[in-house]
Amino acid sequence: MKKLLIPFMLLAVLVISACGNKESNADGEKEAGEEQKASEMRTYESENGPIEVPANPQRVVALANAGSVMALDVNIVGVDSWSKANKRYESYLTDAEEVTDENLEKIIELEPDLIIAASTNNNLDKLAEIAPTVTYTYGNVDYLTQHIEIGKLLNKEEEAKAWVEDFKKRAAQAGEDIKAKIGEDATVSVFERYDKQLYVFGDNWGRGTEILYQEMKLEMPEKVKEMALKEGYYALSTEVIPEYSGDYIILSSDGVDNSFKETETYKNIPAVKNERVFEVEASEFYFNDPITLDFQLEFFTESFLNSK
Repeated sequence: MKKLLIPFMLLAVLVISACGNKESNADGEKEAGEEQKASEMRTYESENGPIEVPANPQRVVALANAGSVMALDVNIVGVDSWSKANKRYESYLTDAEEVTDENLEKIIELEPDLIIAASTNNNLDKLAEIAPTVTYTYGNVDYLTQHIEIGKLLNKEEEAKAWVEDFKKRAAQAGEDIKAKIGEDATVSVFERYDKQLYVFGDNWGRGTEILYQEMKLEMPEKVKEMALKEGYYALSTEVIPEYSGDYIILSSDGVDNSFKETETYKNIPAVKNERVFEVEASEFYFNDPITLDFQLEFFTESFLNSK
């Protein structure tokens, strides 16, 4: 009887072993496939000409345009200080290190397979020795085209285009609803208090200006058009705030010095007296990427529709 059991036991062992080898081989092939996919390269037409970049980047250092990278669900291992300080980005950057264009050794340690930078960053040639480095010049293209460009770089162009199309529809509808509430001719100003200096913004310098003026088609005061529209922003003194103030004000601040709000000049601005000032934290409003834009759109819609 025992002699009869031995062949069956050996057969069972062989079957189990074969299954184990098959699963092991399958896992090995899957890992090899993923590694091959991650290591594939393709040509991206950058503003400085064609450059070979990873087909599917896995470890990105974003010295610029971090929000678009996050919105497209691509892993960031290193990021600039402004993005790292943004509360809207916290959940995306829990494992990302704060770096600058001077932290070359730290960037090397992060082993990036792609670096995204601004054309104004330092050490671009040295960064390019670490990993393929693609730069963008702010304002070369409009803010939505910029997101699509990041999508092209990251091999996620269709996802980027889909978000842009959806965003434009949502923003346009919100604009119609808001104008029905506040009036077609109501004006809006965007101010920011940063490092003890007050600024007013045009229609393309972040801070929600793209949504308010480009997508919602809301009006800006004539003085703002005159002084801030071309450059994108204009520094001004507390004394002349009334000249730049619209019927509604968006006021962002870094929280360092808001003493100007206690002056009679500010308190007597009609928008202030009518409680039509919507305050935000500057660090959450700087940028014009999808994460920030979605937050801004929600904030504006709620604020204007619930205003007096």
